[in-house]
Order: sequence, then structure tokens, then C-alpha cells
Amino acid sequence: MTSVFRSLYVVNDKKLERNLFGLTFKNPVGLAAGFDKNAVLYNELANFGFGFIEIGTVTPLAQEGNPKKRLFRLKSDKGIINRMGFNNEGLEAAISKLKGNKEQLIIGGNIGKNTQTSPEDYTADYLTCFNALHPYVDYFVLNVSCPNVGSHAKLTDKDYLEELISTVQKANTTFEKQKPILLKIAPDLNEIQLDEIIELVAKTKLDGVIASNTSVDRANLKATTAQLEAIGNGGVSGQPIKEKSTKTIKYLATKSNKAFPIIGVGGIHSEKDALEKIHAGADLVQIYTGFIYEGPSLVKRINKALLN
Repeated sequence: MTSVFRSLYVVNDKKLERNLFGLTFKNPVGLAAGFDKNAVLYNELANFGFGFIEIGTVTPLAQEGNPKKRLFRLKSDKGIINRMGFNNEGLEAAISKLKGNKEQLIIGGNIGKNTQTSPEDYTADYLTCFNALHPYVDYFVLNVSCPNVGSHAKLTDKDYLEELISTVQKANTTFEKQKPILLKIAPDLNEIQLDEIIELVAKTKLDGVIASNTSVDRANLKATTAQLEAIGNGGVSGQPIKEKSTKTIKYLATKSNKAFPIIGVGGIHSEKDALEKIHAGADLVQIYTGFIYEGPSLVKRINKALLN
């Protein structure tokens, strides 16, 4: 069955390869974090033609996340609202699954803190995940921008971010082979905050940025006010955040003079959407909501469009 899926969806062409932060990606289309939270499906998902898959968000201890229902489709908007709250089976469960890696593609490890962790211990949570996952993933993502976890303010404070990144980078030097570290940012940052991100990347020598996470902005949705009130809080993904995400990518790329790699994510539902992100300055792209709405053929279509 595997060979059937691979023959249907995988596009093998050297022209699709991308070399970034010391890694060679078979193609630039990845699956964003949140889909394979516990590293259960990455070997199977590889058969759909992805160039890389990001697992997580992984936290040190298993946690339930927010109460259900917590995932809602906005069909008229081709979007999703979620308030999952870092539900996952914890670090040990992820590692046991990653030990079965058939090494078909690059795996990213998206890491975060447990909900119950007190602010003075946030860094320790990230460090625990980083050190334990280090032998099993190819790159790391510090998820500091999810709107569905508590104490969001501290995680986006520039001074705290500098402390967090520096601590994780110091841990990275203790390993024989260092792994790239990226920061995942929100699409709701203003230009002053984006300038701070550019400064932060330069100062800490981060390997790259993922733009972007889900948005708390509910403006211009086709869904009715009543529908949105019934759903409640949560981050918006999919087509509603497409422009916002692309604008963030363009600003980071232009203002920094392409000083660091950018992974573009947010509202990619077609080949055109993916190419827009790349033209804006993204080196790689990731899909999540688009994968849910459009199905696995989207990966192949993007790769074919890139070849053309």
C-alpha cells in the first residue's frame, strides 16, 4: 500500500531540493506542527510527498489540553479555530515513537511548556524537551506564540525570549552534532515587534523563523458573530490568515535583507498560495489547515508548480 501512495503523491526531482541550516530537504513542502502531535503518523505521512514533518508541540509531561470541544471548522472561510492547549502524550511517548523513524524525511521537533508550569520554570521545560529530543529530530522549533496556552505575555517578552534562546543554544553546544533552532511567531505582531524579532535573531544567531502560528484576530470572517460567539476563544488558521502571514514573511525578509531562513505557513490552500509565500521570502512552506481541506494532493500540486 505504501508504494501505491508514494507513486500517487511523491514528486522526486533534484530541482526541488533545498539546503538550509545544514539540512537537505527533498522538497520545500512540509507538514506544520499540530497534526502529528505525538509522532504517531510521520512515517505514514511521508508517503504523501512531504519534504519534512514537524511533530508536536511536545511538552515534558503528558497533558489533556483544554476541554473539548476545542477544534471548529469555519467552512465558509476555509479556516479552523482551535484552542487545543498543547494536548499531547508527553516527551517519553514522543521519543518512543521517534525511535521507529524510517528516516524517509526530515523531522522537526516543536517544543513547549506544560500548562501548569510556573513562569520561573518555563525555560526548564523547554530545556527538558530539547535535551531529550535532541538525538531524534533534525531541527527544533521553540513554540512561544500559541494563543491557547497560559502566560502568553512572558513568552513573547523580548528579554525573556533572549534568555530562553541563549539557554537552549548553550545546551546545543554540549552535543557532538548541533541542531538548528527556529522560533515560531504569531501573525499578529506589529512592525515594531517584528523589528524586535529581527534584532533578536541577529543577536542570538537563531537559525530561522516560522511565520506564522494561528491568529487571535477575528476580523473579516464570513462566519457570523453568533457562530463565533458559540465557538468561543481560540486561534484562527487557514485562509483567513493567509494575507497576514504573507505580509509578516515579506516584512521579515525585506527588512532583514534575507538575513535568515523563513518557513512560511498560514492559509496555503493552493499552489498559488504557496508560490505567494515563496515570492514574499519564504524558503520552505508548511501546510496544516490546507491539508485538511484540500487533501494530500495539495503537496504534489505545490511541488509540480515549483518545478514549472
